[in-house]
Amino acid sequence: MNREYDIIVVGGGHAGCEAALAAARMGCETLLFNINLDTIALMSCNPAIGGLAKSQLVKEVDALGGQMGRIADKTAVHFRLLNASKGPAVRSTRFQCDKQLYRLAMKAVLEKEPRLHLLQGLVESLVVEEGRIRGVVDQTGVFHGGGAVVVTTGTFLGGLIHIGDVRYPAGRAGEIASLELSVSLKALGFEMGRMKTGTPPRLRASTIDFSRLVRQDSDPDPEPFSFATERLREERLPSFFSATTEETHRIIRENIRFSPLYAGAIKGIGARYCPSLEDKVMRFAGRESHPVVLEQEGIETEEIYAKGLGNCLPPELQERIVRSVPGLEQAEIMRLAYAIEYDFVQPTQLRRTLETKRVAGLYLAGQINGTSGYEEAAAQGLWAGVNAALGVQGRPPFHLDRSEAYMGVMVDDLVTRGVDEPYRMFTSRAEYRLILREDNATLRLMGKGRELGLISEEQHGRLQETARRIEAGIKRLSSVRVFPNAETNKTLADLNSPPLRNPATLFQLLKREEISCDDLARFDSGEAVADPSIKRQIEIEAKYEGYIRRQRESVEKMKAIEGMKLPADFDYSSVPGLSNELKAKLARVVPVTVGQAERIPGMTQAALTAILIVIKKRELETAARRS
Repeated sequence: MNREYDIIVVGGGHAGCEAALAAARMGCETLLFNINLDTIALMSCNPAIGGLAKSQLVKEVDALGGQMGRIADKTAVHFRLLNASKGPAVRSTRFQCDKQLYRLAMKAVLEKEPRLHLLQGLVESLVVEEGRIRGVVDQTGVFHGGGAVVVTTGTFLGGLIHIGDVRYPAGRAGEIASLELSVSLKALGFEMGRMKTGTPPRLRASTIDFSRLVRQDSDPDPEPFSFATERLREERLPSFFSATTEETHRIIRENIRFSPLYAGAIKGIGARYCPSLEDKVMRFAGRESHPVVLEQEGIETEEIYAKGLGNCLPPELQERIVRSVPGLEQAEIMRLAYAIEYDFVQPTQLRRTLETKRVAGLYLAGQINGTSGYEEAAAQGLWAGVNAALGVQGRPPFHLDRSEAYMGVMVDDLVTRGVDEPYRMFTSRAEYRLILREDNATLRLMGKGRELGLISEEQHGRLQETARRIEAGIKRLSSVRVFPNAETNKTLADLNSPPLRNPATLFQLLKREEISCDDLARFDSGEAVADPSIKRQIEIEAKYEGYIRRQRESVEKMKAIEGMKLPADFDYSSVPGLSNELKAKLARVVPVTVGQAERIPGMTQAALTAILIVIKKRELETAARRS
């Protein structure tokens, strides 16, 4: 069975699937390992794709030729546009998917991909020679050679599950942990830490009194994640809302000593933005209740995901907590809630390509980098898979900066700042979020996907036609003038818009908040724009033109700073006046540009100036010696 591959991907979760598909589609013979082939792309927590700031990542993955958006479109059963009443920069799509259909659909794509080989097995060690990865050894002792290895182990790396005072090694409930691989990484000298996450109980639908719950149906006309999707599935499932009660909180407070979180058994760091129920009750003592959302895990299952009831208390307490919630008085637990600890690698040890600095050809993606979320994992997986393929092929690396994509923001945050809790994408992390919207991800990035060979000529041609139609639409609206007369102003009044005092173009009218593209037909007998996605782009360009222009100007200034390269071999310990802490951080991160150095935590303007002075002095001395 000893074989040589171009790329080996360890782990078949959301990061591993995207990494393996990208590498294979770029022409590399790729081997994907998973402990159990039946759990490839399994949604171990909520079977939802997208959400606030996460949908931008999904659409970017799709624009670059990734798979997550397409599978979500194919298997979604509940559709919502979040922040629909707010500005376009923070609107985000969220699909609830059929958990099993998603897994099976992704596995089918992997199986049909030429050059991609699947193997059920547990990777136990990495083989490194002279600072470069040579392959992996599985639990049977078989060596598998590879030009590059992408490790995407999720919560399996040293995974430890907690339920009350019971704890046992596992990657997730019902699956073995990856213990020896963690030992292998530590032996290679990687700085590692422990993170903690968890998942709520799954309840049996037939034991829930839905008449006592608030029902939420899907949005009527959802738009797909993927540019390639022509139609979404028509079968829809509702979600339901309830809330915890005073009794819920009393049970938790009186039994908090049984929580491994509060008993000190859990050492891993959890996410502040996603606390467990017992954590919420103890930290926010003044709150009378917390929301509980019941989401169906699929069409052919009774399992209900009880969002908001996540905890790691003993089974008997979990049952009492569930049954203290209105509508759940008789609910049966099908799967217990639990907390899980796992190992991660501090991501400041990675290059911008997600290749490790310590071992050439070794790439890390997903929760092993200290992140959380399916979408964050998929984006890193694509990024790492693409760069692994490019590295094997001897081609220049791929990366996106903070002004180009949410992906670029995330990777820069990870490799520059590191993590002290599970990293999650937020719109607030993206300083250029007005130009990094989910609705323009395809326009922003599909050209790069085409250059990588992950987007077909036909898809790219469709994109170019869409861009042409948007440009033509804006040009036409900017050329048609409307004059201030009785008829015009009456129409404006009907639209609750102020009267015109001076001639204006249709594009200028569209800047008004109360006027939409469809309203312009009242002033113009010309051909209307029919495609809703094109209308949306034209409206956004009109209504936010000034803000978008200023943000693009800010990007140009940023690029001037980012363009200033720093020497890769620069000795930061030689800079006088820098604190030892900052010297250590600079040596660990090895910033590529001045902009990246500026974002290192603790960096000051004085310190940056001192660094630049020493670098300039060194350049002058080098020039003098050469002359």
